Amino acid sequence: MNRRLVMSAADIDLAIQRIALQILERNHDGGSLALVGIHTCGVYVARRIHEKLTARLGAAPAFGSLDINLYRDDWSLRSQNPVVKTTDIPFVVDDTNLVLVDDVIFTGRTIRAAMDAIIDYGRPRTIQLAALVDRGGRELPIQPDCVGLAVGILPDERIRVLLDPQGSAGEVVLES
Repeated sequence: MNRRLVMSAADIDLAIQRIALQILERNHDGGSLALVGIHTCGVYVARRIHEKLTARLGAAPAFGSLDINLYRDDWSLRSQNPVVKTTDIPFVVDDTNLVLVDDVIFTGRTIRAAMDAIIDYGRPRTIQLAALVDRGGRELPIQPDCVGLAVGILPDERIRVLLDPQGSAGEVVLES
């Protein structure tokens, strides 16, 4: 298996800063802003974006994490026994400008499942999407509003986001 570095830790940090600024441009004052990271790597990316937004706004936007395994339309194809993680949404979803955060957007199926899951918690004013990497190849008409890096890769290649859950270390690699 071949591996090629796509983003270094410094590149990831710049992309996170860019995403945070894009979110602020779309949500001017940040007053009703909420971030929800999609398990697992989306939560790590969301935490980093949340730190940047908190520093810029001087106040922490609402933050949560979401497990979408049971909302996926392909869960039975992946495993007969999906591993369910914790969903933690400690704020009222109604009337928020909610930003779903994932590490990589590919087919759009994860995001569709995340939107279904969020609606079970309430009705946000808007649902926006931020992704660290957009690798193309959509099966559903879903596009990120804020993206760190867009890359075009072959169908048999894979983007892997390797992040330290507690720190700023990490890298994005292309595997073929």
